[in-house]
Amino acid sequence: MKYSIISKAIIVAAAALALTSCKEWLDGALDIEPSDRYSPGAVWSSEANADRYLLGIYNFVKENQGTVGGDSNCATFWDAYSDLIKSNSWNQYNHPYNSGFCQGPWNGQNAGVFECWSDCYTRIRRCNEFLRDVPTYGASLSPDYVQTRSAEMKCLRAYIYFKLMKIYGKCVIRDAVDGPEQNDKALATPDEVWDFIEADLREAGSNIRKNQPRGRITRAYAWGLLSTAALYAQRWDLVIEAADSCEAYGGTLDTSYENIFADIDSPEHLLTFEFVQNKLTHRADVFFRPLGDGASDGKHPGANVYAVFGPTSELVDSYEMADGTPFDWTTHGADPYTGREPRFYASILFNGADWEGRKIETFVSADTTVFKDGKDKIVEFNTSGAAGSTVTGYYLKKFITENQTGWEKYGSDHFAIAMRFAEVVLNKAEAYAQKNDFVNANIQLNRIRGRVGLPDKGGADLESVMADIKHERMVELAGEGQRFWDLRRWKDAVEVINQKNFHGCWITKNTDGTLTYKQVNCDGAGKIHTFLESYYAFSLPLTEINNNGAIDLTDNNPGW
Repeated sequence: MKYSIISKAIIVAAAALALTSCKEWLDGALDIEPSDRYSPGAVWSSEANADRYLLGIYNFVKENQGTVGGDSNCATFWDAYSDLIKSNSWNQYNHPYNSGFCQGPWNGQNAGVFECWSDCYTRIRRCNEFLRDVPTYGASLSPDYVQTRSAEMKCLRAYIYFKLMKIYGKCVIRDAVDGPEQNDKALATPDEVWDFIEADLREAGSNIRKNQPRGRITRAYAWGLLSTAALYAQRWDLVIEAADSCEAYGGTLDTSYENIFADIDSPEHLLTFEFVQNKLTHRADVFFRPLGDGASDGKHPGANVYAVFGPTSELVDSYEMADGTPFDWTTHGADPYTGREPRFYASILFNGADWEGRKIETFVSADTTVFKDGKDKIVEFNTSGAAGSTVTGYYLKKFITENQTGWEKYGSDHFAIAMRFAEVVLNKAEAYAQKNDFVNANIQLNRIRGRVGLPDKGGADLESVMADIKHERMVELAGEGQRFWDLRRWKDAVEVINQKNFHGCWITKNTDGTLTYKQVNCDGAGKIHTFLESYYAFSLPLTEINNNGAIDLTDNNPGW
């Protein structure tokens, strides 16, 4: 890595707009002058300017939280790389979800669609510049401000290193601003990196002011992030300690699962990003709404709906019945969408679901002279372009707002959740299970199940308790950017993804008005998913190996 001594574009209005979540911060960001160089005097001339510098690093979290708003086109919707969500696009809209994993994008020169090394180290340098200059320039600002913003920056730096570890499993620690003479630096051991992440997050969790406005890192978020990072590091005691601290500083479960995705002020949110129509937007409605919400329905004049993302049958069929029994097509197939658990109805739009004063229609007609095809359609996936409709028979409900208008012209403004407390509770359940403390593992697991009225689990061995936890993470966090990474850290991805097809539900409306349900391959003829053992740790970039004299090809990950 040629570690540039001059930081680029620290304060750009567009970057500032992409980060904010409180109105005052948004309004202030509109006044910033673009810059292409780091200027300590300008950054530290006021708290407002220092905040704008910090915004550029917050943007990294927004880009990588894996739901809506990562970019305007939902190009970092991580669950679409997993078995849970199917994109109907081969490679349109900058969506590599199918073209990547159905034909294999990697050649050992970098991490393919996940490549982030250079970007991460650019951001790390900006963190280090900020922290370097605090003692010199921060003296003119209030001590409380300096302490909190320094702690936030350490949390952000830890977040970036955490991403490097998720992608590559190893990295170089650069904890200070360095120049060309420090270019050649060896890879740290994984334990050294996890220690570094832990230290930064402990400091953040102890020094951020207790009352932060929405959209700013809090102590609860810092401890929650440490709980997740420790889960990847398999430091089970630390997972539990950090989860407890997260709860002590305000982490709590919302009593309503549906409210989590409807109310930006849900008490469960640990960090959210707010969007504002016609100012700071994304295009989730275009990509997530059912096809019938297009301009022809009369409610959304001028609307273009691409209906790109569809939950798979692998996800939909995993939601339990309301009494906690597993869903089964043989038993429940005559009326498959009645009597399911609450998370199903909060997350999935299915044939017959109530939506904006109508019923979702994803059926095809056996005879179009008797019944027309459903207005929300289902079509077969193909690789010649985007299907323009669901290819699974389902749509995802979590990130769109029923009966909202304005997105057709001004863009989507549904908030993005970077982390919520349920993830932390599930982290804690898993850590207890790995410590063979199945009683406490079940207590934490059943906090999540109890919230939606499901009966308790009571597994008494590692295999059964982990199976329950894996199931719960899949349905509780569906579409929220966790599944692909969970499968990798559990080393389950080869079994779940490799040489597999995923499925949808093809519904035919018969001439007598009855419905016939059929499970179908939603990946297209001749296409199959690829996930190799080597994908558990992607290739270091060849440019880094070539440019850093302390690293060579023998340092790369297995299989590359």
